[in-house]
Amino acid sequence: MSAIDGLLYGLSVVLTYQNLLAAFLGALAGTAIGVLPGLGPVAGIAMLLPVTYSLSPSAGLIMMAGMYYGAQYGGSTTAILINMPGESASVMTCIDGYKLTKNGRAGGVLSVVAIGSFLGGTASVIGVMLFSPALADFGIMFGPAEFFALTAGGLLILSRMSGGSLAAGVLPMALGLVLSTIGEEQVTAQNRFTLGFNDLRQGVELVALVVGLYGLAEIMSVVETIQHQVKPIRVKLREMLPTHDEMRRAWAPYGRGTIIGFIFGLLPGPSATMSSFASYRLEKAVSKYRDEIGHGAIEGVAGPETANNAAATSSMGPLLSLGIPFGSVTALMLAALMVHGVQPGPLLLTNHPEVFWGVIVSMFIGNLMLLILNIPLIGVWVSLLRIPHHIFLPLILILVVIGSYSVRNSMLDLHMLLLLGCIGYVVRMFDFQLAPMVVGLVLGPLIEKHLREALFMSLGDVSVFYSSPIAVGIWIAVLFIMTFGLQRALFEKLSGIRFKRTALGNVE
Repeated sequence: MSAIDGLLYGLSVVLTYQNLLAAFLGALAGTAIGVLPGLGPVAGIAMLLPVTYSLSPSAGLIMMAGMYYGAQYGGSTTAILINMPGESASVMTCIDGYKLTKNGRAGGVLSVVAIGSFLGGTASVIGVMLFSPALADFGIMFGPAEFFALTAGGLLILSRMSGGSLAAGVLPMALGLVLSTIGEEQVTAQNRFTLGFNDLRQGVELVALVVGLYGLAEIMSVVETIQHQVKPIRVKLREMLPTHDEMRRAWAPYGRGTIIGFIFGLLPGPSATMSSFASYRLEKAVSKYRDEIGHGAIEGVAGPETANNAAATSSMGPLLSLGIPFGSVTALMLAALMVHGVQPGPLLLTNHPEVFWGVIVSMFIGNLMLLILNIPLIGVWVSLLRIPHHIFLPLILILVVIGSYSVRNSMLDLHMLLLLGCIGYVVRMFDFQLAPMVVGLVLGPLIEKHLREALFMSLGDVSVFYSSPIAVGIWIAVLFIMTFGLQRALFEKLSGIRFKRTALGNVE
């Protein structure tokens, strides 16, 4: 069906009270999770997973998508008001946002951010709606060898682009792949590495892994830094109106941030975080007010916040069209759909159009809900930040434990939760990246499946992996990205041109 037909069909799917309620609750919960320190979209969606199992596939994915882009909205609130990003994509917002708050412009800045997030998310939805069907048609050309290259290569790229050194990304990725081999083998149904625990026959539970690595480890980090946290100021509704000058200066960053965010959302890696960094760096380079950025400029807030919401939305494109998650959040969504027996990928548009078009159209409605929620309810979000930590942290801990236990009703999952929480806290102290471990656990079975299918169809001939032009093209792109640092060093040596690395990690 055409994009217009799909839009109309998606409206018929979303405009039911179940799906509208799912979008609203997801957006509301996502905003709260983004606002509250100690949680993030990954841990929030992980705790939401057991709830989505009782919903239809479309309603479950609509709720999780709403929570994802809702968290991008909410994360900016703490960044602006108390100089603490609610999640990693709002790190850059702290720089100028908190300075503007100290200058008495907190309310206006929060409105500028809400409008930018709405515009970036809505424009990104239009892009996903237009390009996803073409991407799905291209994906139909893929066979096992091509999907193996895409999943394995994408995982390698994610490990390289998630930040830090090569080892900081590759070692957690390898650990995630190792964990994915635990449990019942798909073809022969033999148990592997279960160590005599019957509960491990189903594999390592994804919810326990993610909530432990992100939720429990984050709670430990919050406890460690409680004495350094700032109390938020009160923001009145009449202070929420931005000035004419603030809106005039925000329009260009809105446009640039939308383009950057949409592109980054289609790439492997923490797209929302990378897009906000790239947007901030671009504003420092091209803005008319570049000298003010870093000292309290609206451009340093409008661009990154627009970019991270656009990236969160466009990251749904590869998930729905190719069935490939390029981040922790989309990996959780993939796992939820597979529990429902729905396989994202090129055939999703044909086999389950209600999921495909329902999710896309729900993002239109969800972004509008968030715009309506964020501006008048800012007082509510600020009040959440005033909850005493001796009340707030135990409540979050209870939710973490209930969310992990309720999936399989297994005490082993609680033991895994505690173990992985401690591991997550320690490895974050050494700047190791957690996202490759999560995506490695989700993609591991798919990588093994595509590998075995390709070898089976070729009767064991390994040339199947390099005889396909598409697979070869993917591996060339992977090799180029993985060796980019070596290429730059070689270019510097041969040309005599020395690149300077900025504080943001970009090259000038």
